[in-house]
This record gives sequence, C-alpha cells and structure tokens, in this order.
Amino acid sequence: MLRRLRNHIAVFFAVIGPGFITAMVDNDAGGIYTYSHAGAKWGYLPLWTLLPITLALVVTQEMCARMGAVTGKGLSDLIREEFGLRTTFLVMAALLLVNLTNVMANFAGIATSLSLFGVSRYISVPLGAAAVWLLVVKGTYRSVEKVFLLACGFYGAYVVSGILVRPDWAQAAISSVRPRLMLDDAYVAMLIGMVGTSVAPWMQFYLQSAVVEKGIDAKEYAQSRIEVVVGCVVMTMIAFFIILACAGAIYSKGPRDISSAAEAAQALEPFGRYAYLLFSAGLFNASLFAASILPLSTAYTVCEGLGFESGVNKSFQEAPVFYWLYTLLIAIGAGVILLPNFPLVPLILLSQVLNGMLLPVILIFILLLVNRKDLMGKWTNSGPFNAVAWTTAAVMISLSLSLAALSAR
Repeated sequence: MLRRLRNHIAVFFAVIGPGFITAMVDNDAGGIYTYSHAGAKWGYLPLWTLLPITLALVVTQEMCARMGAVTGKGLSDLIREEFGLRTTFLVMAALLLVNLTNVMANFAGIATSLSLFGVSRYISVPLGAAAVWLLVVKGTYRSVEKVFLLACGFYGAYVVSGILVRPDWAQAAISSVRPRLMLDDAYVAMLIGMVGTSVAPWMQFYLQSAVVEKGIDAKEYAQSRIEVVVGCVVMTMIAFFIILACAGAIYSKGPRDISSAAEAAQALEPFGRYAYLLFSAGLFNASLFAASILPLSTAYTVCEGLGFESGVNKSFQEAPVFYWLYTLLIAIGAGVILLPNFPLVPLILLSQVLNGMLLPVILIFILLLVNRKDLMGKWTNSGPFNAVAWTTAAVMISLSLSLAALSAR
C-alpha cells in the first residue's frame, strides 16, 4: 500500500508542469487588472463567479490534457486534421489577434509594476523582453518548465496581501455563494472579462501542446488529471484574494474604476508596506511569467495549425517559423508599450472581453473533437462533462449577445 502511494506520488511529480503552469499563468497582468477592477468597482459581489468559473476551467483544461495524452497531438493540429486548413487559418488569425493584445497587457504589467519601484519603462520593458526571449530560445523544455514552476510560487504574495487588508470575511463568504445578475453593460462586460481571463482560449492550446511535448501518455493521464485540477483550484484561490484585497482596500472607501493593477497596489499601501510591496512584486512576477508563456502558446498554436515545426526542444534552425513568430510577438508586444499616449487600459479590458467572446468558439471545437470515438476511443467525454462544457459555451454566447445589445442602447 505504501509502495503504491509512493509510486503515485513519484509519477505525479514527474508529470507536474503543464496543467499547473497553464492554470497559474492565467493570473497574468490582464487577469490581475480584471480581478482588481472587479473588486474595486463591485466589491465582494464578483466572488460568486469563481465557483462556476472553477468548474468550467477544470472541465475545459481536463479535456485538453486528456486529448493531448491520448492522441499525442496538439489542439490546433487536431483542428487542422479534422476541420481543414481554411477553418484552422481563421481560428489561428482570431487567436493571434486576441493573444497579441494579451502580450501587450503583460508588458504593460512589467512597466507599471517596476515603475512603483522607480524603474523607467524604457529600462524595464526591453530588459523583460530580452529575458523572456533568452529563456525560451536558449533553453530546453525541461529547463523552461523549472523556471515557470518556480515563478508559480510567487503568486502566494496575493494571498498574504489579501489577508493584510483585513477584509470583511463574512460579506466575502456570503457573496461567494450568492449569485447576482444585473442588466448593466459594465457589469456584463465584467462577467465576460472574468470568464475570459480565467478560462482563456490560449490556455487550451498551450496545455495540450505542453502535455504532448512533455511526453505524457494515457498511462500517466490519471496523475496529469490531478495536476490539472490542483492548478485550477489554486488559480481560483489567487483570484479570490486579489478581488478580496481590492474590495477591502478600495471598494470599502467608495466604489470606483481603477486605471491599472499598479493603482490597486498603491491603494494597499495604507494597510501596511508589506501589503503594497507584495502586491507589486506579484504583479511583476505574473507579468514577466505570462510575457513568456503567451507568445510561446501562440507560436505553438499557429505552427501546429499551419503544419510548421514547433517546440522548445528544437533548435532555431529546426523550427525557424516557431522561433521567429515567438520573437515577433515579444518585439511587437514590448514595442507598443514604449509608444507615448497608447490607450493601454482600454486595451487590457478589451483583451479579456475578447478572450471571453472567443472562448465558446474554441470550446465547440474541443467538444466536437473530444467526443469523437474514432479519435479518443474509450476516452471520450462523460455526460456531466459535456453538460458543463456546452452550458459554458451557451452562457458565454448569451453574455456576448447581451453585451452587444446593452452597448447598442
């Protein structure tokens, strides 16, 4: 019995990486700003969304991890093979546009977080871009994964910040289990952004590609599934404390919009120097972390979908399109942030809403693939999984249509 437990633990730590990293990097600069904005403007009210979001995230991530382990192919690979190159090209173009806005948001996070420590964006952004480029281009999958896993540990800063603010725990507990909907375009946009930043389309492509590149197969899938679930739960916990911190520090003094996640960090300063410093350091870590993952995810997705060689374990000469696309995304994402008077905050919010609008499209493709007997064999979806995933897609389509109708009034 003890030996079997040790074997299970050993296998779990052997496969840990793709699921945990993907879920944690979901709390990127755009995500942190979205959660901070939700807490500052709506207080504890948005906390109720985290339970259904966690369920949707677990189901979506598990489906992609399972497809990667069973088929040995990435999601965009499967979309191309099963739906054709034209459909794949349209999906890749939409994902590329949305992901580019997310990359910009994360370089903005690097700039704003280090500006709190007196570092100019003209220094922080180029250095950050060079660091993430060298990490992937000069590293291997194993070395890159170790750095990413180390970065995951720094998200604990948000838990400490949330506690130091001394929020209204009773109100937070009630809001966490009491759903509330309002026909208000700002509120609906917040809901879409919350789902879009938590169950982002890029995550599904990156996770499946990472599972394949790590070599996880159906035999190791059980441990990989646990890793996916743990990562999703921890991600939601971090989001909970970010909303909690901003509800306690900002909303309690009067609800308002905030211009950046850095403004949320500054609002924590009256509650103690450590609360402010930890929130700021967490923002920098999350931004730098995601500035590596998002271009990497996009390069994986596009190259797999269009049939080019891809992978961190390959050299620049073996996968030139993969590395050049990664380089180009970093250069554009960092370069835009250095432009004067760029409308950054609207772009960050727009990127998360676009994530939410694109999500049901990607979910439908995932569901059509994962339920194919000829592709998945005995590993097709169960009834409950299909119910949660189809409901998520339907809700996101309804919210997107509602936002369009409310905005047109």
